[in-house]
Amino acid sequence: MSVAHRGRWKAMAAGAAALLIGLTLPGVTASPASATTTAYDSTYYKNAVGKSGSSLKSALHTITATGTTKISYDAVWNALKVTDQDPNNTANVLLLYSGVSRSKSLNGGSVGNWNREHVWAQSHGDFGTTAGPGTDLHHLRAADVQVNSTRGNKDFDNGGSPVSGAPGSYTDADSFEPRDADKGDVARMILYMAVRYEGDDAFPDLEANDLINGSVRFHGRLSVLKQWNQQDPPSAFEERRNQIIFDTYQKNRNPFVDHPEWVNLIW
Repeated sequence: MSVAHRGRWKAMAAGAAALLIGLTLPGVTASPASATTTAYDSTYYKNAVGKSGSSLKSALHTITATGTTKISYDAVWNALKVTDQDPNNTANVLLLYSGVSRSKSLNGGSVGNWNREHVWAQSHGDFGTTAGPGTDLHHLRAADVQVNSTRGNKDFDNGGSPVSGAPGSYTDADSFEPRDADKGDVARMILYMAVRYEGDDAFPDLEANDLINGSVRFHGRLSVLKQWNQQDPPSAFEERRNQIIFDTYQKNRNPFVDHPEWVNLIW
């Protein structure tokens, strides 16, 4: 799709959203992902299997919030070197948005380094780097410093101009579109945060919505995230990452990596 066409599509979508708040946007409706089964359905997910809507969301919140371990923001550096390790080069990490494989030792804040990207932007939850949502590995990823800066705290949507250093990604004044290989990953990270943090543990009640630049504690665009979840199913990299976070760090899982079809059962 050309950049000009993307821009026109986004303008049309924004206009439709203004008239149809709360409805799914035309052209971005996602059919439910195929049902899956996991080894955790009879144990970890036993209180969620068979539910839908608010009952499923509530069950997944309880599951993902119970018995978890929090890590410090400093500890995230070393954790990402494990969770985001390049399966083809154990000395490197794979960077979100660009797909670049970069040396684990090049973490920092300079050009050419990678840093800690909060996929759910900190300013959309006002949680900073506090242990909990600010350090939750299920939405923290290694990303190129400059690409991370370009994304900033923008919502996720289709359209815009090409992002330098991240082929296949696009951005404009208020939104960011990751490359196709990362679209589902981003969607499932955002929606994990919306079930994990419900305002009952001293952290904000985070919610996905269908707006761009919504108020604090919201992240969008939900209709597009649902489409991306369907378009880009969980990869082996994403599944391995989910397992490592569960086994080694936080003792909880991203349910939408295990069951992407649950997205449409909730939203």
